[in-house]
Amino acid sequence: MLEPDAFTLGCIIIGTLLIAKTLGGSFISRLPLSAAMLYLAVGVAIGPWGWGLLKLDAFKNTVLLERLTEVALLISLFTAGMKLELPLKDKRWRIPVQLATVSMLLTVAAIAAAGVWLLNLPLGAAVLLGAILAPTDPVLASDVQVANPGDRDRLRFGLTGEGGLNDGTAFPLVMLGLGLLGLHELGDLQWRWWSIDVLWAVAGGLALGYAMGTLVGRAIIYLRTQRLEALGSDEFIALGLIALTYGLALLTLTYGFLAVFAAGLALRRIDEPATVATDIVNTELSAEDQRATGSHAPAHMMRQVERFNSQLESFAEVAIVLVVGVLLASTRFEPAVLWFVPLLFLAIRPAAVAVGLLGTDARPAQRRLMAWFGIRGIGSLYYLLYAISHGIEVPLARQLLSITLAVIVTSVIAHGVSVTPLMKKYERRKASERKSQ
Repeated sequence: MLEPDAFTLGCIIIGTLLIAKTLGGSFISRLPLSAAMLYLAVGVAIGPWGWGLLKLDAFKNTVLLERLTEVALLISLFTAGMKLELPLKDKRWRIPVQLATVSMLLTVAAIAAAGVWLLNLPLGAAVLLGAILAPTDPVLASDVQVANPGDRDRLRFGLTGEGGLNDGTAFPLVMLGLGLLGLHELGDLQWRWWSIDVLWAVAGGLALGYAMGTLVGRAIIYLRTQRLEALGSDEFIALGLIALTYGLALLTLTYGFLAVFAAGLALRRIDEPATVATDIVNTELSAEDQRATGSHAPAHMMRQVERFNSQLESFAEVAIVLVVGVLLASTRFEPAVLWFVPLLFLAIRPAAVAVGLLGTDARPAQRRLMAWFGIRGIGSLYYLLYAISHGIEVPLARQLLSITLAVIVTSVIAHGVSVTPLMKKYERRKASERKSQ
C-alpha cells in the first residue's frame, strides 16, 4: 500500500472528525468538554508528539497557515454578523460595542504593561502581543454565542457581537505594534496610523461591508420577488459576498474583517416584510423556488445561507484546531507562560470586562460569565502569523508563538471543560426567573 501524503491524511482525518461530530454531537454536548478539545487531541496525536503523520512549522509554513486562518476567520465573522438580528438602535448593542472597544483597549494596555515590565519585551513587541491576544474567538466560542437569529439573551448576544467586532478593531493595534518595531510606517507623530490605520480603515471597512451586504441582498430579493430571477444556489451568496467584500476592503485599504462582519450584519437586515412584494404564483417553478420567490423570500434565503455557513464554520474549526495541535510539537514553551496565562484569564480579562460593561444593563451573572468566556483562538493565531510574515525577528517571534499557543490551548481546555456546566446552570437560572415572574 502506498504511503499517504499530507493532503490524503488531512482528508481522511477531517472527514472522520466531521462525521464523528455529526453522529456524536448530542452526546458530546452533554459532557463537560467541547468538540474543539477532541480536535486538539487528534492534532497532537497525528503530529510529531504522536504518530508523526503531519509536521507543521509556524516559520516554514507561515503563508499557508496565515491564509488558512484568514479564510476561517472570514467565514466565522460573516456568520457572526448574520446571527445578530437586533436593530442597531437597540440598547443591548452597547454590550458588544463596549466589550470590543473599551475592554479590548484595556486588555491590550494591561498585556503590554506585563510585556514590558515582566517579560522584558520592547514596547512595540508588548503592544503587538496585546493586540494578538486581545480578540476573542468567533469560532471556538460557538457554545456561548447566539444559537439562532432571534436570540435576545444579553450574554450570548454580547459575546457574539464582541467576537465579531474585536477581530477587526484589534487590527489598528497590530499595525501600531509593528510600526513601533519599525515594520510598518506610522508617519510623523503617528499621523498615518491615526488617519489611515484607525479612522479610515475602521470606518471605511464597516461602511463598505454594510453597503455591500445591503446592495447584494436587496438585489437578490428584488430579482426573486419581482422578476422570478436569481434563483441559483443560496450558498454562492455567502461565498460571493464574503470574497467580494473582502477583496474590495483590501483594495481600499480598509479592514476586511470588519467589512465582512458588517456585510453579514447588513444581509440579515434585509429580512423585512416591507421589502417584499405579494407572492407570485408560477406553476413552472419548483416548490423550493416558490418559497424563494414568495413573501417569505428573505427568511428563506437567510435560512439557506446560515445553514451553509454553519457547515463551513464547522469545517474551519476542525482544520484550525488540528493545526494548533500539530504546531505544539514545534514550539518551545517558556516558563513565563505558567504565570502569564492565569494572569490573562483570571485578572486582566475580568477587570477589562468589568470596566467595559459599566453603564450597560447586563446582570451580575451575565457579567461574570462574559468575564470568564473570553475565549482565544483563530484570531490570535492569525495575527501572530501576520506579524511573522511581516518580518518580526525570529527570537521575538518564537517568544510570542510560545505565549500565544499556550493561551489558545489553555482556552480550548479550560473553557471547553467549563462551558457545558456553566451554561446549563445559567439556562436553569433563566428558566427559574421566568417562572417566578
